[in-house]
Amino acid sequence: MSKKVKAAKAKLYKLEGGKLERLCLSCPRCGPGVFMADHGNRWACGKCGYTDFKK
Repeated sequence: MSKKVKAAKAKLYKLEGGKLERLCLSCPRCGPGVFMADHGNRWACGKCGYTDFKK
């Protein structure tokens, strides 16, 4: 028997009270459909390369 694995996209959203909430930032250049990756000291967009350093 194979063990069920939670989809990776399920980690990007949180369902609370019938509302869907995004957990990651969206890219300001690409728009709300593109998430930015959390790299510890910065947020980076994989599509356009936009980088925002954390303070």
